[in-house]
Amino acid sequence: MKRIGMVAVFALAVSAVSTAQTSLGIILGEPSGLTGKQWFGDSAAAEMVVAWSFVSPGALYLHLDYKQHFYQEHIDPGMIFVYAGIGPRIYIRGDGVTIGARIPVGIEYRFEGAPLEVFLEVAPGLNIFPETEPSFGGGIGVRFRF
Repeated sequence: MKRIGMVAVFALAVSAVSTAQTSLGIILGEPSGLTGKQWFGDSAAAEMVVAWSFVSPGALYLHLDYKQHFYQEHIDPGMIFVYAGIGPRIYIRGDGVTIGARIPVGIEYRFEGAPLEVFLEVAPGLNIFPETEPSFGGGIGVRFRF
């Protein structure tokens, strides 16, 4: 039931913002789950992840990042992007809630002639509540553009 709720929240959030530059997919790592990305112009985007955590078993994980793509290069047969961003994240589990911030840095490749993109990112961060402590996440993923 919890996974159905995660999918519903994710679908509602992504459908609230609709343009031709939207992509949906999966991310594997910490966290592992569903990812959606919405572009705003040529170099800025927002990404939302609804997932579960391997660090905190049974935890629902959410993050919403602003990402600035500062390097773009056409590499036959596609396009490569390098980005950095910032955003809040939250773990919700049976024994409490952890709130923090993350700073993702990554690389994304868009295939030419196919609506697919793959990405790899690392995301150092800082837990703010209930304790202040460093955190780290990251993953690999694939998204389908529509």
